[in-house]
Amino acid sequence: MLRSLWRSIDRFSVQHFQYVINELRKIKVVDEHNRELVMNLLQSVVEIVTYGDRQDPHIFECFMERQVLADFVRILKISQESKIDGPLLQYLSIMIQNMDSEHAIFYCFSNGYMNNIILHPYKFDGGDLAPYYVSFLRAISNKINKDTLCLLVNVQGDAVVSFPLYTEALRFAQHEEKMIQTAIRALVLNIYNVSDDMVYQFISTPPVSEYFSDLVRRLSNLCFCLDDFVYDKGKMDAQKRRDGVILEADKIADELHYFKDILSVGEPRLTRLVTENLLNGLVFPLLFSFMASKNKNGSDLSAITSLYIISCLLQVVGGRSMINNVAGVILYHILNLNVRIPSEGNASDVHDDVKTFSKCLNEVERVICYDPESNGSESINVTYLGAHWEGFMSSFNINSSNSEICSKRSGIFAFVFCEDQSLLLASIFLLLILTESKDLDCLLSSMSGLSEKEDEMLQTDDTSISKSVDESIFIRFMPEILNALLNVLAFQQPLSIMMLWNAGWCLQKLLNFHREGLNGDNLLLFTTSYDQSRVNFLNELGGVWFDHIPDTLITESASCVRVLEQSSQYKDPLFMLELALHHQPTNGQTSSYFAWQRMVDAVKAFILHFQLKTFILKGVLVDKPLLNMISSSTNDSRVIRASDVSSASFGSNVSLESGIPCGIAFSNSEIRDIYVIPVASGIIGKLLLAEKHPFRSRHGVVIAIAPLAGLFVRQYCCDFLLLKSVAFIVFYDVSLIIYEK
Repeated sequence: MLRSLWRSIDRFSVQHFQYVINELRKIKVVDEHNRELVMNLLQSVVEIVTYGDRQDPHIFECFMERQVLADFVRILKISQESKIDGPLLQYLSIMIQNMDSEHAIFYCFSNGYMNNIILHPYKFDGGDLAPYYVSFLRAISNKINKDTLCLLVNVQGDAVVSFPLYTEALRFAQHEEKMIQTAIRALVLNIYNVSDDMVYQFISTPPVSEYFSDLVRRLSNLCFCLDDFVYDKGKMDAQKRRDGVILEADKIADELHYFKDILSVGEPRLTRLVTENLLNGLVFPLLFSFMASKNKNGSDLSAITSLYIISCLLQVVGGRSMINNVAGVILYHILNLNVRIPSEGNASDVHDDVKTFSKCLNEVERVICYDPESNGSESINVTYLGAHWEGFMSSFNINSSNSEICSKRSGIFAFVFCEDQSLLLASIFLLLILTESKDLDCLLSSMSGLSEKEDEMLQTDDTSISKSVDESIFIRFMPEILNALLNVLAFQQPLSIMMLWNAGWCLQKLLNFHREGLNGDNLLLFTTSYDQSRVNFLNELGGVWFDHIPDTLITESASCVRVLEQSSQYKDPLFMLELALHHQPTNGQTSSYFAWQRMVDAVKAFILHFQLKTFILKGVLVDKPLLNMISSSTNDSRVIRASDVSSASFGSNVSLESGIPCGIAFSNSEIRDIYVIPVASGIIGKLLLAEKHPFRSRHGVVIAIAPLAGLFVRQYCCDFLLLKSVAFIVFYDVSLIIYEK
């Protein structure tokens, strides 16, 4: 009897739920005095409803009958500076996230409860309410589908007139907190993936559609922030500048991937909106600006930053519309040059050429304006292109008398043939992205002359297209383009190894398209560059880090193959900016670190030239080059294996059969006859200095031990101090050479 009086209350019963609801409805105003009580009641409601959704349908029936969500709306309205908004939104988020049944979700989204909570006039300024609110919005978006979406929109006739979940979320699209931005973008993508025709029409109609132009404007601002770091004039140290470039580049990459996610939804209206805004708000202004003038002014991005942005956009966003519009703008100028360059022969031939290329130009214009991804919907409205095209073409100021010269000074060729090696590599990289893209229109591909697709076009019956391929200005200038790259490889002043490897990558890619290979002058230039890299490599065989060369050869050979085989679609364009930031290597540095870096760079340069030479002669890359040379070096018969003298120590007797006699003058002593004995196991070893035994002619006594440079230094540092001269072992031509200092 007494035990029944003290029986614990079942918190997850319908009776207790009724009690909690009644207590909640007694609240007439929420202030600082009853705030904790209200929070506890709201928390109890959420816990019981979540339990009932999974375990007890009677609880959720009670939840619907008593219309408890209306009490949540009422609590929001009667709160007076009590800071109850945040906890209430948090509890609702938890409840929605944990609902499993479609019946429960359908009820919560009906009757306008969620829209009323979304549209409540919250005070976001100066508080931490925004994260709770955005989390609540995202929780709703995670539960919507094509059946429940209609419960969250307001419709008049056949049109959506309001969509609070979407429009209120966009208010936080540019929020300063990264986590809130990410949550909003996830919410937006959730909506795009389940929307119907009426919702898409609402999203793509102003003023709601201005969200896309705002995204492009934000991306454009980030581009200028990046450019400020790239072209900083000594106002910040190199490391801070590099960190700033990487940070801004990451932000730009995030924006581009978000555009790609929107395009991946596959809705034609979204695709058209995104493409239009990117082309008119970013791509065409960048292309027109940097192609018309390579000089940076106060209102434009620098050429290197523009090339970087366009390359990133093509790689990440891509798509047939984007690829062909960019290619069309670049190639239109080049093809227009073809019309102005007279052909050899009589006047009728010239007239035929003009007609041929005029037809090609018309085709290019058609490709630019056509949207292959619209699936029959409205074509892309390239307003910027129409407004600026005439001025863009007239800025090149080309006349027939010097068109061949002007062609190398205008458009994309202004960078291909410029003295700035970073711009040279960046512009070729952009061209390679276009020509290697599977989305590039066959007509544009054949006109460029830099793609395997031209074979398909040559097999067609369209003589005008075949003529355009034969007269491609890229094909005509290919030897000079290759010469520009070879001049980078053979540059007399020391260049960064990054510059050399990227130049080698571009050269190898272009040689894939240019079946004729290198002509006599270019081949001689490459041979000169190869010989210089070989000399630099052999010089390092006499350096202090020579014993690390075999290991470095193996490591860097694999890296070089990976770099050269990398597709332009996956190569990180950040190298453009790194080249612009990179300082020229310093000559004459004698520290161990600089000696190490010089050795590694020499190995990398030689491996690159070795691979390019093989590709030029045989058309293939070698998977494991130079391993035979390493084997012949480390397996020299005159090197004592570690197993033979593994126990050798100071004062030990060792065989002198493999020792190399030399004279060493120690301080305060006459020249002594010493045998230098290299002991190696693979690429690990040490040097023994032994003096001939007075009684055993073929044996000697170890007087000093030192590691080969860089190996086990701590173990032998004391013995190394006994040396008054340093011997360098050079593995080359199956012989050992001793150098003395």
